[in-house]
Amino acid sequence: MEEYLTLAQENNDEFTVKHSRFIGYAKPVQTQEEAVSFINEIKSRHWDAKHNVYAYILREGQIKRYSDDGEPQGTAGIPVLDVLQKEGLTDCVVVVTRYFGGILLGGGGLVRAYSHAAKLAVDAGKVIKMSLCVRAECECDYGFYGKLSSLIPECGGTIENSDFTDIVNVVFTMPKPLFGSFSAKLTDFSFGKITAKVTEELFSQIN
Repeated sequence: MEEYLTLAQENNDEFTVKHSRFIGYAKPVQTQEEAVSFINEIKSRHWDAKHNVYAYILREGQIKRYSDDGEPQGTAGIPVLDVLQKEGLTDCVVVVTRYFGGILLGGGGLVRAYSHAAKLAVDAGKVIKMSLCVRAECECDYGFYGKLSSLIPECGGTIENSDFTDIVNVVFTMPKPLFGSFSAKLTDFSFGKITAKVTEELFSQIN
C-alpha cells in the first residue's frame, strides 16, 4: 500500500431528529489502544447518554471493530462502520453519542440517524490522503543551495529543515515514487557531486 485515506484531525458535529440528539465524534488513530482510549473518553464525557456507539478501522492488523452499545443489532455500529468503509478510510475511529428524545425511530430511522451522524463527524474531521514517502538528507555548499531548494519542491518534495553551518544540510520528504526522478536530476544538475541519502520511509500527507 503506497497511499491511504484517513482523517486530518479530531472533530465533531451533531444533529437532532425527533428529539433525539446525535453527536458524532471522529479522530485519527493508529493503534487499537488509541481507539479504545478515545471511545472511553467519549463514554466518560457522556456518561448520562442512552448510547455511545462506535466503529473503527486500523491498517495495522486490518482490524475492524464496532459496537451497537444497546441499540437493536445492526442499527447502529454497522452503519457507522459502513460510513468509514464507503469513504475508504482507515486509521480512524468514530463514536456517535445518542441522547434519547422519547420517540422511537424504528430500525430504518436508527440506521439513517447513525449513518448521518457518522458522516457529519467524518466531514468535520476532514479526509486526507497519506502517501508513502521517504525522508532524506542532502548536503551542499551555499552556492548550490538555491538550486536545491527549488528542485525539491519542483519534484514534489517538502523541505523540513535546512541547517546552515560551513555547509548546508537539507532534510526533506518526498513521495517514494518521485524520489528516483529527483535523484537523477540532482545528479545531473550537480554534475554527480551531490546525492541525497534516504534515512527512513514514512506515510505523510501530500498537499
